[in-house]
Amino acid sequence: MNGVPVTFLFDFEHTEGIAIPYAMHEFAVNGAKHLVLTDTLIRRIMQDRALQDTLLRQMEAEGLSFMDAHAPFGLWQDLNCPEESARPQMLLRHKLSMRIAADMGIETITIHVGNETKYPDCPLETQAEYVKRSLAELLPLAEDLKLTICIENIWHRINTPERLLSCRKEFPTDALGFCYDAGHANLMARERTREAAPFKAWGNVYPQFDEHILEKMLPHVVNCHLHDNDGITDQHLNKGAGTVDWPKIRNLLKTAPRLKVIQSEVIPVRTHTAIRDVCAAFADF
Repeated sequence: MNGVPVTFLFDFEHTEGIAIPYAMHEFAVNGAKHLVLTDTLIRRIMQDRALQDTLLRQMEAEGLSFMDAHAPFGLWQDLNCPEESARPQMLLRHKLSMRIAADMGIETITIHVGNETKYPDCPLETQAEYVKRSLAELLPLAEDLKLTICIENIWHRINTPERLLSCRKEFPTDALGFCYDAGHANLMARERTREAAPFKAWGNVYPQFDEHILEKMLPHVVNCHLHDNDGITDQHLNKGAGTVDWPKIRNLLKTAPRLKVIQSEVIPVRTHTAIRDVCAAFADF
């Protein structure tokens, strides 16, 4: 797509030792050029600095490179973390993740805003302010590293396009962009069943379904996570295996002024999807 590189996620948490370069080889022989420096790999590098050089050598041997990164995420690890005693470690982890990514030649890192349901005793607006406090501390380092932090739409109240745009308005720097997640947007596109993920996430509030999430995010989309689902749960299926409107997404992404990378966030091992099939599905992007 207009020369924008495509990068592929692999769930390396299921691999050790020689299985890691084997997975890299499978991507290479099926036409891939770039892989994602995943949260799993970043966590392992934090534990063992030598692994960084090992991974780079293994990738180079296969003619591959890391093109984008995903920071560790979860409870006490996301930008909305309201626990004051946990925030210093959370911020240090993100700063270390950012330095690792930059040292490995990567220009974009996706960092989760977080999900407000992780902290039910903390008001939504308070968590939203913590997100901005976190960005205020991380963005100067991102600027120094020439790295773009990409915040992502999910299916909770704290990570709607409007919330992301509020962050962007407060921090109008090139070091902050968006990661458009097609699978998450599909969950939020319309009401399909009360069993769908957004209803659980939004609790007593009716979800703000929106068929124009990408249009709203488009001016600031730097990275995108592309995967499919049934519109009910976040399955991370291969492109075409669910209900995502791929022609619409492809046409819109062609016009994204800041787009640097297109990521397949299909999760191969978890979904029992062959690497060959993932690479083939994204060959036309």
